[in-house]
Amino acid sequence: MTDSQKPREEQRLDLYHRMMERVKHTLEEAEEKTRPRIEHALETAREKTVELGETTREEAEEIASYIRRDLSEIGEYLHDSGEDIGTWFHMDLELIEANLLDLITSVADKTRVELAEIAARAKVANIYQTGEITGPGTLTCSECGEELHFQKAGHVPPCPKCHATTFTRKRP
Repeated sequence: MTDSQKPREEQRLDLYHRMMERVKHTLEEAEEKTRPRIEHALETAREKTVELGETTREEAEEIASYIRRDLSEIGEYLHDSGEDIGTWFHMDLELIEANLLDLITSVADKTRVELAEIAARAKVANIYQTGEITGPGTLTCSECGEELHFQKAGHVPPCPKCHATTFTRKRP
């Protein structure tokens, strides 16, 4: 099945994965470990996605903002807790899609300090809305406390219990 034959939501998840892979690739090639490097990696991934005609500039920026938010959550947790990435997921790591776990882990391990800096700037961005894409983990409904468990990247649905549309990431 070609990309154009896939449902739009599946195409957007594919974009999330491809952009995360490009962030990883750019970070592996870079020599300095600074916050601007993460922003550069996101910009490179976003531009490559647009250049290849995979999506519009606006949608690529939206997907990049989801990745930035997820990396911020990881960085904030790692900085505040001193724990490892596995604890952040607070679920059986075997449940997480192996490739996505590898991507997120490699980005998080190599950029712990940079992620903490992004997290400090992105506290407001830690709200998850219905329709957005999130990485693996657990989101908690802001209205009723219902938990949504993501074993891999996916779209955030309305709360199955109260139909609210705003969530926060659950921390261990």
